[in-house]
Amino acid sequence: MHLLIPAAGSGKRMGATVNKLLLPLLGRPILAWTLEAAARACSIEWIGILCQPHDWPAIEAIVAAVAPAKPVQLLVGGATRQESVYRGVEYLYSLGTVERVLIHDGARCLATPALFDRCSAALQQVDGLVAAIPVKDTIKVTESGPKGIQIQATPERSRLWAAQTPQGFRLPLLWQAHREALAQGWQVTDDAALFEKLGWPVYIVEGEESNLKLTTPLDMLLAAQILQQRLVPAP
Repeated sequence: MHLLIPAAGSGKRMGATVNKLLLPLLGRPILAWTLEAAARACSIEWIGILCQPHDWPAIEAIVAAVAPAKPVQLLVGGATRQESVYRGVEYLYSLGTVERVLIHDGARCLATPALFDRCSAALQQVDGLVAAIPVKDTIKVTESGPKGIQIQATPERSRLWAAQTPQGFRLPLLWQAHREALAQGWQVTDDAALFEKLGWPVYIVEGEESNLKLTTPLDMLLAAQILQQRLVPAP
């Protein structure tokens, strides 16, 4: 399985002045944890990291420190996540030999190798999938009005899932979806939304409660606690 890791973002919401994936987490850059988990997945045979050229020296150093036992290639990312993935998909499609691809956000550094392998296995049976977990909170649909934000509806919680990554797709279809998005000017926050716009089915693979996306300083504190627990030797 080929894996693309979008890692071309910034650290604005984290309050950082550099790419947040370069920030330290228990003494290692966030991206190092992500890369190590992906590299330990038995199903992953190649990893592409989509990043900005000015971050290449730092990311090359991370790759050297992790020393994964499989190829890792740096690719030029875009101004948005969608553009970064488009460039990665374009590169893989140009090879003419890749049938399926997983996409995993670099900021989800707590995903386990087992999750990558579950998604890889499921992708042999379907054209599109996302890792996701059932929503626990009651969700409200709202609309802004003259008196403030007003609740419009309360969706049935049993049908709601919180999307994570990895997300996986048959590469020719994903390439077609991204080309259509470019032509139509669609802007989405994940690749599954492109499949949905085209009416193509996307299935859910059970994700992991700990598979947080690191966006704020609080997320960093939670991630550090989870990693510390994992590093404690079993009795």
